[in-house]
Amino acid sequence: MLDFLRQEGIEESLISRIEQYRKDFPVKENDLSRIPCPKFKYYGSEIWKLAITAILSGENILLVGPKATGKNVFAENLSAVFARPEWDISFYLNTDAASLIGTDTFRNGEVSFRKGPITCCAEAGGFGVLDEINMAKNESLAVLHATLDFRRIIDVPGYSRIRLAPSTRFIATMNYGYAGTRELNEALASRFMVINMPIISGENLEKLLRQQYPTLREEYASQLTALFEEIRRKCESSEISTKALDLRGLLAAVNLVYNGLDMFDALNIGIINKSFDDFERTLVEDIVSARIDGKLRKADIFSAESV
Repeated sequence: MLDFLRQEGIEESLISRIEQYRKDFPVKENDLSRIPCPKFKYYGSEIWKLAITAILSGENILLVGPKATGKNVFAENLSAVFARPEWDISFYLNTDAASLIGTDTFRNGEVSFRKGPITCCAEAGGFGVLDEINMAKNESLAVLHATLDFRRIIDVPGYSRIRLAPSTRFIATMNYGYAGTRELNEALASRFMVINMPIISGENLEKLLRQQYPTLREEYASQLTALFEEIRRKCESSEISTKALDLRGLLAAVNLVYNGLDMFDALNIGIINKSFDDFERTLVEDIVSARIDGKLRKADIFSAESV
């Protein structure tokens, strides 16, 4: 991952500080399996610089952006770059203090404290990824205030106070566009450095496709990139909803072609069918048909050595 940062143009001074961070905070053997090995890499040097500097400065970060901006991919990439064990904590309407911090449990004939993911992450010095943090009720997140600010503690009633390990960081993600989301409380938002995630550029999307599928022919990487950008333009002009604007679906469709499916069937289940309205699905199908020959198969879009 550090070589990847060099390719992205990250200054050597920042990379040296990351290497020092790794040396200063070794990971316990039991937590080594939690260090992620990302399948996808995040492309965007400016965002990398912002996040790396914030983390090295001891700050938590909040990644804000619309669909298909790579928030979760970037969070995983950060954990890998800093070689930290990662705890993925998904938020939902019924998230409460017990599900985050921990709760009483009956074990071996006595009441004991069963640690939640926030507590485990804090003690191990890991990176906690707070996924879609604005899905939970603000009042349930108030328990995190002392954890995320300068106090860096978890105060559990009836138990000892837990102090965060120096290497602990929290990376939150949020998207205003999803159903069930709400405005983030100002007190909570003030505890993060906020990074607005940009929409992936055509150049970076093409890089991502070529990195994930090295034998993908250049012309088809360009065509798939153009297809994704046209769907985005249709979304921005409100001609269609954002349901078909699915970067995961596009990458999965290429993988399906690699595994033997023809291009139309792959894009049909990866992108087109994400629109459940019949009229909209027809519009998306027309966009795909205008850009991509649906009869293409693996031998057509991948170079000979992969076939």
